[in-house]
Amino acid sequence: MTRATGSEFLGAALLSAAVIGSGIMAERLAGGNLAIALLANTAASVSALAVLIATLGPVGGAHFNPVVTLVAWATHRIDARRTLAYLAAQITGCLAGAALANVMFELPALMPSARVRTGVAQWIAEAVATAGLVLVAFTSPSIKEAAWRVPAWIAAAYWFTASTSFANPAITLGRSLSDTFAGIRPVDAPGFIAAQALGGVIGMLLLRLLMPKQATA
Repeated sequence: MTRATGSEFLGAALLSAAVIGSGIMAERLAGGNLAIALLANTAASVSALAVLIATLGPVGGAHFNPVVTLVAWATHRIDARRTLAYLAAQITGCLAGAALANVMFELPALMPSARVRTGVAQWIAEAVATAGLVLVAFTSPSIKEAAWRVPAWIAAAYWFTASTSFANPAITLGRSLSDTFAGIRPVDAPGFIAAQALGGVIGMLLLRLLMPKQATA
């Protein structure tokens, strides 16, 4: 239990640092070209996610995401004690990762973002990205398969969703404390988190409809 929870904290922290840090580097090097910046941010983020799933998956399941953990609990894969431990580890890990990324680029450890991300279109995008993530993650037959399927979905969703696919409440909180390329205003974070929660429910319903065995495992 301790090792599994520790792996969730470490994975969430490194994923958060990768998303935010690569956004900072991309923005600095792209010379104002937002497409290039987003491409670089995507590549670094999903590469880190793939490696973290492959490395830490055998230890704790590589959730790194409260929605994934809550769906795992709702489908009887983990108990309430592990669920609460994972949620705490993921949230604190993502906040720590945000601080780490900021400090690595000589910025204040925690600085509320001023980047506006709100509106119905972006909330719909977050619901879609999160529902797809749940469906892909819980239909992957092994950690080895999840290590490429999940990052592939996130990479695609970076580009086909209006929100650039946060799809993770803990990451959303971390990104709200970095006033950089990957940031989101703290006031906008609750809308994203609500949309992600809705996406998690939709993903679980799709799982139940399309893959009943996975939905009740």
